[in-house]
Amino acid sequence: MAIKAIVFDAYGTLYDVQSLSQITNAEFPRHGELITQVWRLKQLEYTWLRTLMQSYQSFWDISRDSLEFTLNAIGQTASPAQIDRIMEKYLNLDPYPEAIDALTALKGVPLAILSNGNQTMLDALVQNSGLDKHLDAVISVEKARKFKPDPDAYGLVESALNVRPADVLFVSSNAFDATAAKDFGFQVAWIERVTPQDLAAEVEANPVTGPGTMFKILRMQMETFDIEPDHRLKTLSDLAALT
Repeated sequence: MAIKAIVFDAYGTLYDVQSLSQITNAEFPRHGELITQVWRLKQLEYTWLRTLMQSYQSFWDISRDSLEFTLNAIGQTASPAQIDRIMEKYLNLDPYPEAIDALTALKGVPLAILSNGNQTMLDALVQNSGLDKHLDAVISVEKARKFKPDPDAYGLVESALNVRPADVLFVSSNAFDATAAKDFGFQVAWIERVTPQDLAAEVEANPVTGPGTMFKILRMQMETFDIEPDHRLKTLSDLAALT
């Protein structure tokens, strides 16, 4: 099937959300890892809750709310300045090391982001990281006022790029996102950064599971639906072979 556009998830796919640990460890040295993982889990939960409740708030606001939830839940207090410093990292997330080279190798095919991030924070992120030079469009679910995996969020791609869902290759490392995108009608490449074998070995070596391992279990393994991605890739660099 032809690929007329390639659309990427941002957080966890092009950008390493684990790089948030740089600032959470700096601000809360004894709790940085726990904060990083619980924050991300709660952030996604809030996007799903807000969509189901039909009570949209921007991803920036949701991210701040879920950060404050996390800190309160583990008994930590933060000054407004600390919250601002931690949140600022969302405008300066680290791209995965192969991201720019992978995008460069795909030159000639329209490339875009579809992300839960609101437009202002996404535009700042892609500009700060230099990925703006490699993208033809940055699409925020803000236009639909619903978060992925709602079908209306994925529907924004067709109107933005003038391309049918069946002609889109959607790329995500988030299993829930890959599953929903396939169900919507996209071709899907899932970036499988943690294999079941590697995760099983990690759990076997560390029976008392830490927050990082728990995150890999909950968010980095394929969902047990009767829906499979078209491609399972190890890194973004593997995409060039599909075009």
